[in-house]
Amino acid sequence: MDTLTTTRYLAVSALVLFLQSPLALAMGNNSTESKTPDCPSGQVYDSVSQKCVPDKTSSLSDQDKTNYAYHLAKKGEYQAALNLLDTLKNSNTAEAWNYRGYATRKLGRTDEGIGYYQRSLALEPNYAKAREYLGEAWMVKGRPDLAKEQLQVIAGICGQSCEEYRDLQAAINGHPES
Repeated sequence: MDTLTTTRYLAVSALVLFLQSPLALAMGNNSTESKTPDCPSGQVYDSVSQKCVPDKTSSLSDQDKTNYAYHLAKKGEYQAALNLLDTLKNSNTAEAWNYRGYATRKLGRTDEGIGYYQRSLALEPNYAKAREYLGEAWMVKGRPDLAKEQLQVIAGICGQSCEEYRDLQAAINGHPES
């Protein structure tokens, strides 16, 4: 390729990435599930050093703690996830509230979890993952009407083919997440 063609190719690629970024952010970050390794108890995966470090390490970011709390919750370690979220310097983020809601709901405290999802959505209304989990909580509460409202909002955020839409649709159809 000549220089002009290469420049155009790079510009188009950058534009495509730029335009897709809001959609990716709206859909939430599920990468913590697949990339985060399990750490021994009392340790958290540090994305900078790319290794497990003690959870009291001062250089550990709130984002790493938040991501690892979600990792713990997805593994079924709900109380450990909540304990880690309690150590955040700034717990007032959409992700932290959402993951707190998820762990709390999974512990059987659905009403409390709904409150956390609502706090998450107050900070980031287009956070599809929080809307999915809120819809699943409404299903637990026997309110499919409210779950379907969340499903419609998710469709407007990321369409009917995104993971959050598919997962909430499955829960509404009687096939809840594992």
